Amino acid sequence: MKTLTSLVAASALALCMSAQVYAKDAGHTSEAMEHAGKAHAHGEDGHAKELLKHAKKSLDHAKQASKEHAEAHQHMDEAIKHLEEAIKHAEMGHADVATGHMDEAIKHMQKSGH
Repeated sequence: MKTLTSLVAASALALCMSAQVYAKDAGHTSEAMEHAGKAHAHGEDGHAKELLKHAKKSLDHAKQASKEHAEAHQHMDEAIKHLEEAIKHAEMGHADVATGHMDEAIKHMQKSGH
């Protein structure tokens, strides 16, 4: 029963943590798209100065979104390594060591947001 309760608690925590990451990432992506649209509209009107302003803002947000994706993939790679180690140790009957690797895998999955 203790294991089931721990599993449910860890799952709920992972869900809450990933929702925050998705919201943050969607913010930069949507901001980049919004400024890109404004830049495009100003370009159609012949307003190069306004196009430049919004294009620069779009670029800044696009870079932030890209950076967050890279960090997310790095955390998922680390989670995979810990999962592989947990499996290896569980196959050898080392539950305590495997559990430690599972803890680390969960932490990295939460940070990845995927």
